[in-house]
This record gives sequence, C-alpha cells and structure tokens, in this order.
Amino acid sequence: MIFLKKRWYLVLVTVLVLGFLFFKFTSKPKSTEKSYKVKITNLKEELSFSGQIDATEKITLRFQTSGRLAWIGVKEGDYVKKYQTLASLDQRDIKNRLQKYLNTFVSQRLSFEQTKDDNWNKQYDLSELIRKSAQRTLEDSQYDLNNSVLDVELQNLSLEYANLWTPIEGVVTKISTPFSGVNITPSGAEFEVINPKTVYFSATADQTEVIKLKMKDEGELTLDAYPNLKNKVKIDYLGFVPKTGETGTVYEVRMKIQDSINSESLRYGMTGDTTFVLREKNNVLAIPTSYLKGSTGNNYVYIKTNNKRNKVKVETGDEIDGMIEITSGLNANDIIYD
Repeated sequence: MIFLKKRWYLVLVTVLVLGFLFFKFTSKPKSTEKSYKVKITNLKEELSFSGQIDATEKITLRFQTSGRLAWIGVKEGDYVKKYQTLASLDQRDIKNRLQKYLNTFVSQRLSFEQTKDDNWNKQYDLSELIRKSAQRTLEDSQYDLNNSVLDVELQNLSLEYANLWTPIEGVVTKISTPFSGVNITPSGAEFEVINPKTVYFSATADQTEVIKLKMKDEGELTLDAYPNLKNKVKIDYLGFVPKTGETGTVYEVRMKIQDSINSESLRYGMTGDTTFVLREKNNVLAIPTSYLKGSTGNNYVYIKTNNKRNKVKVETGDEIDGMIEITSGLNANDIIYD
C-alpha cells in the first residue's frame, strides 16, 4: 500500500493506456460509404472567358518631321471625322525652303537647256573624243536637274507632313502635347483616335478551350460596370496563332456585341465575362460520374437491398460537366452507393 501511495501516478497512467486500447479495439469504425439520391436534373456544359472591350479601328498619329507645333484643332473627347486635320506644324520655314528649291530647279532647268544646246551638235562630231565629252556633259547636267526635281518633291512632302490628319473617324482619346507654340519631335506629339462604332469584346482561350468554339457561336456577356445587365455576343474571330505577350499558349477570341446596353455607355477597356453554352440537356435522369462503375457497354451502379450491396446494370447517355445521363436501369429517388 505504501508503494501504491508513492507511485500513484504510475497506476493512473496504466489505467488510461488500458482504457484507450480497449476503446480503440471495441468501437466500430464510422462508415465512409457515400451515397447519392438519383434525381431528374438539367445538364449544361458551359465555357466562360474573362476579357475586355477593344476596338478594331484605333490609331496613334505622329508627325513625320520635327518642328514648332503651330495649331491644334481638337481636344480630348472630341469626335472627329475621317480625314479631318487634327494639328499642324509651322509651315513658314518649309514653304521658304520649298520656294528656294523651286528657284534652284528653274535655274538648273535653264542651265540644262543651255548645256544641251551647246553640246548637242558635238555628239555628231567626227572626233570620238569630242563626242564622248559632250555626252558626259549632257548626262552630268541631266543628273543635276533630276536631283533638283527630287529636292522639290521631298520638300513638298514635308509641307504635306506638316498637317496631321486622321484616317479614321472616332473619339480623340489622347493628346500628349495639348498646347501649341512648342517645338516637338515626331514622337513628342501623339494623337490617339478610337472609333467607338468598331468596339468588340476580346478574350483569350487556351488550346483545350479554343477547339470547342467555332465562328458565329453565340454567348452572353456581363460587364463589370453593368453586373445586372446581359448582352448577346457572337464570335467574329478565332485566333490561328497564339497571342503574344501572354503566359502559356492562348488564342484571342473576338466577339461582336449584338445588342448593347447603350453603345454610348460602352467604354474602351471595360472588363467583363462571357459564357457560352456548349451542350445542354433538360429534364434527364443523371448521376455523378464517380458513382458509375464498369466499362462502356457494361456499366453498373451499386444499390442496397436488405443492407446488402448489389450491382444494377444501367444504360448511359451523354456525359456533361461531371454528370452522366442514365437512360435505363434506375428511377428517380433511387439511392446509389460509391
């Protein structure tokens, strides 16, 4: 007794260990068997993409030459027509140089005519040396005249390039140099125009998804700016080569917006999600594919009769999004087991 009093904690540990072992070997393990109640449901396979609004007609315009920005005829937000002039450079220097080259051309033309008159008859001189000398003089004069013509043409192009016009209609969305009177380089003054009439929704699909799509497929678009409103879209372009600048192999999918909330409410760069229904079957008997056993033509499921598992052969139909259609062998409200 004295020993037990001094070593009481050993007795307590022994009792606890024996109790744990008894409970472990006598308790029944919990059943991990899963079951599913068969029901009639709707099957739908969908494909969703995230993307943003882009535009077919968008352009960034720059001057071809440097110079002083003399005039700006638009501001950001203005709607411009096709071929409308947006800005121009100071043309006085260009016009003066053009006049100078024109004067040089006239002088060179007169000199050429005089040289031709002076050397024309020498081409038929009896001396071969004189004939060759006259021919070289005429050719040299012709080259000088040609160069003078090119100078005039190049300067005339510079005069045309002094005016910046847009090849598309649309909204002016960017003017990097909004004030006139400053000297600019070709890259120092950018004008961006986007045509809102050509907007579309652009998304990317990976190589396993793009093969499920085809031209003219119709889907539904939900813009983040208008979460409660739906828009119909139709595929207008499927990329043939992977889109550059993206992680992984993805292809661009362009969708034409069929009926928008309001075309004026759409903004370039707005984000959203599109959903395409690839397959759909309504009011069919279906079960999760994980409950289906066997192989094609010899499929079965497990049911219980008198607490005993039995195989029931079933006929199957389409498999959609993790569910498989049961065409025969089961009824609604049947309980099947994994």
